[in-house]
Amino acid sequence: MVRLLRRIRPQAMPVTYRHNRVELLPHGVTFFKTLFAALRSAEQTICSEYYLIRNDDAGRLFADELVSAANRGVRVFLVYDYIGCLDTPSSYFKKLSHAGVKLLPFNIPSFRRGIGWFDRRDHRKMTLIDGKVAFLGGFNIGDEYADTMPQPDRFRDAGFSVEGSAVHELVSIFSDIWEMESGKAPILNTEKKESHATTPGYATVSFISGGPHQRGSYIRSAFLFNIASAADELLIANPYFVPGPRIIRALLRAARRGVEVRMLMPARSDVPLVQLVGRSMYTVLLRGGVKIYEMQTAILHAKVMVVDQERTVIGSANLDQRSFHRNFEINGIIDSSAFGGQIRSMLEDDLNNAEPVLLVDHESRGIAMRLLERFARLFSWFL
Repeated sequence: MVRLLRRIRPQAMPVTYRHNRVELLPHGVTFFKTLFAALRSAEQTICSEYYLIRNDDAGRLFADELVSAANRGVRVFLVYDYIGCLDTPSSYFKKLSHAGVKLLPFNIPSFRRGIGWFDRRDHRKMTLIDGKVAFLGGFNIGDEYADTMPQPDRFRDAGFSVEGSAVHELVSIFSDIWEMESGKAPILNTEKKESHATTPGYATVSFISGGPHQRGSYIRSAFLFNIASAADELLIANPYFVPGPRIIRALLRAARRGVEVRMLMPARSDVPLVQLVGRSMYTVLLRGGVKIYEMQTAILHAKVMVVDQERTVIGSANLDQRSFHRNFEINGIIDSSAFGGQIRSMLEDDLNNAEPVLLVDHESRGIAMRLLERFARLFSWFL
């Protein structure tokens, strides 16, 4: 009966997997070092899917690892967003193709799918190795994510690895996007039994796969559910805050029922228009008891939510309309007090080094800034 239900369930609906090993990779140096070591250990398949891949030091090291794996007989599949990688020279991908890496650019501009499809993006960031271990989070492939750029231009991101039965769900999600875009399923030769961790872990994991092909936003629904379930504390770090009224109401309800809600936002953003829209919502949140902090030392890019130090939402999705409705996203929901404690400790450090936003200071901003924020909100649906 369980096998039957799994076969007939909608592919995008989440399934919960128990006994997974989950490791927090809180900084770019740690994330890329661990990722590249895992790529070197691959024996059968590598499946990677990224919105942005740069032709810089980090990008070239990533390409070298994929080429090396392909040369030793590993089947390597790479999905990259065509618009996201528009600045990456074609020679970068030709090198991969000539080495035997199977490439799939997502959403090459075409009128075949209609004008509306131009706005779709594959915003996921994940790598799956041998169907056993997966790397996810907010990290794209580039120097600004690898902590190798100067401090003002460095991105503050977070990622994690998961090993266990949950990885098989990601293999199915990757196969679905490949088949949807190319018209045929990839031959991965990855059996489900191979996805179990060598040493069982203690984390319960679900993956929320969102995309414009869904009738409703599973990504937004997962955020709403987790905000509504908070009893004591809710910590959020998110770089692009254009959430819409449902998320705002959920945050205010949480604060009214006594939950300590703290949000970490960027003081500087690589998308200033989005930051203007986000700041236009500060007043209602601050008046409602939500505490807001802005990171000064780096450009915040981590997308993390931890509920009562027990359940963590972490992945590629932002709290914005694009992630809810027009991007293909992947978020992990990790039920583990140990992992939640690590996330909380990481966010506490970031919050302690951030500047609190006070209502009196925010209200004293000039009329010109208020008008600019109102103007920016006219375009909030498209951000």
